[in-house]
Amino acid sequence: MGFKISDMWRAPARSVPILNPFDRHGRVFFFSWMGFMLAFWAWYTFPPLLSVTIKKDLGLSSVEIANSNIVSLTSTLILRFAAGPLCDQFGSRRVFSVILLLGSIPVGLAPLIKDASGLYVIRFFLGLLGATFVPCLVWCTGWFDKNVVGTANALAGGWGNAGGGITYFIMPAVYDSLVHRFGHSPGRAWRITFVVPLVCLVACGLGLLFLCDDTPMGRWDERHQQVRENLASHGISGGSDDEMVTVSGGIADRAALATSASDEEKAGDKSGGRVHAMNDHEADISRTEAMEIAQGETVVKPTMKEAIGVICSPHGLFHVATYACSFGGELAVNSILGAYYLKNFPHLGQTSASNYAAIFGFLNFATRPLGGGWPMCSLLILIGMLDPHNLGTFVGLMILMAVFHEAGNGANFALVPHVYPYANGILSGLTGAGGNTGGVVFAIIFRFMDGGTNYARAFWVIGVIHIALNLAVCWIPPLPKGQLGGR
Repeated sequence: MGFKISDMWRAPARSVPILNPFDRHGRVFFFSWMGFMLAFWAWYTFPPLLSVTIKKDLGLSSVEIANSNIVSLTSTLILRFAAGPLCDQFGSRRVFSVILLLGSIPVGLAPLIKDASGLYVIRFFLGLLGATFVPCLVWCTGWFDKNVVGTANALAGGWGNAGGGITYFIMPAVYDSLVHRFGHSPGRAWRITFVVPLVCLVACGLGLLFLCDDTPMGRWDERHQQVRENLASHGISGGSDDEMVTVSGGIADRAALATSASDEEKAGDKSGGRVHAMNDHEADISRTEAMEIAQGETVVKPTMKEAIGVICSPHGLFHVATYACSFGGELAVNSILGAYYLKNFPHLGQTSASNYAAIFGFLNFATRPLGGGWPMCSLLILIGMLDPHNLGTFVGLMILMAVFHEAGNGANFALVPHVYPYANGILSGLTGAGGNTGGVVFAIIFRFMDGGTNYARAFWVIGVIHIALNLAVCWIPPLPKGQLGGR
C-alpha cells in the first residue's frame, strides 16, 4: 500500500499525520521533532558566535574553543547511554520533558560566562540537551505502526537534527539585530540572544508534558494492563504481568519461546483455540502466537542481563559503529563548520559564514529520511585533500557530504525499532551514545590538528576512520536471527 497525500493528516498509527497536530498521533509526532529540534538548537547555540564575537569578548584561544566543543559532546554521551533504560523504566515522554526543562537551566545561565572555565561548565551541561534524541525516537516508535515507524523516526530525527542549521541562521540574525538595530554592545548582545532558545525550550517542555500521552492507550505505568485488555478484546484470557514480561527479559530467551510455543501447538491449545480477527486486515492466529507477539513488543523495565545482552550483541556493535560515523561525524563537523568557512573565506564575516554553515544542518529536513551513507567517506577525504578556496566548490562538496552523512543517520534509526523491539530504549540509548562517542573522537581529532585550526587534515583523517569502521561491521546482518524479518 503506497503513500497517499491524505496520510499527512490522517489519524491512525498506520500513517504519519505530520499536518495534523490536533490528532493525538500528530501531536506526538509534532512534539517529537520540535522538542529535539529546539534541543539541538540550544545545544549548538555557541558555535555560530564563538569563533569571532564570543572569542573576542572572553579572550579565548583556538585551543580553548576546540576544548569546549569536546566538552559539549561528553555529557551527551553519558546521558544518551542512560536515557534508553530510563525510557524503558519511566516512559519516554517523561524523560523527554525532564531533559528539556533541565536543559533550559544552563541556557539561562549562559549569559553569566566570564572566561574559558565558565564556557566549559555551561557547554558541558548544555550537552544534556543532545540526549533528547533518545526519548524522541523511543516515544515516536511506540506510537506508530511497524509499516511507517521507520519513516516516522527518520522524519522526527531529521527535522530535529535541522536544529543544527537553525542555530547557525537564527543566532547571528538575533545578534545582528541587537547590535545594529537596538544599539547593544557585542558583549551584551550575544548574551541576550540566549533568551530566545530559553523561552522556546521551556514552552516546548511544558507543552509536551501537559498536552501529550505516554502511549496510544494511556499511561506508561498501565501498559501491561492495556496489553491484557487488548488481548481480551480478541478473545484471549490470561496474560498476567509476569507472563507478559517473561520473554521480553532477554534476547537468548526468545529461542526457548519458539520451542515452548511449538510444543504447545503440538499438544493442542487449551486456552481458547485460535484467535479470530476483528478487522478485515487481521489474520486468525492462535493464543500462543498472539501472546508471543504481545510479549515481544511489550517494553519492560530493563535488567542488567537485558542491557548486557543488547550491548554485547553484534547488532548493538553494528549500530554503535555506523552511527558513530554518520551522526558522530555530523556533530563534529557542525561544531567547526562556521569557523572553517571563515578561515577559508575571511571576507564572508561571521554572519555570512554562519549562513553558509546553516545549509549543512537545514539539509536534514530532506536528507535524513532518504537513507544511505557510504559515499560520505570518500567525500570527507576529498574535501580534506582539496581544502577548497573556491566558495562554489566548497559549498557544493559540503552539500554532497551532508546528503550522505545525514541519510546514513536515517537509515540507521529506520532499523533500530525492528532489532529488539522489547528493549527498544536500551538499543536506542546505546546507538545514540555511539553517535556521541564518534562525535567526541572526531572533535578530538579537530582539536589536535595544528591546535584546532587545520580543518582540512582532520576531514580526511575522519574519512579514513569512517571507511575502516564500516568495513569492520559490514558482515553483520541488519536484524538478528529469529527476529521478524531476520533469518
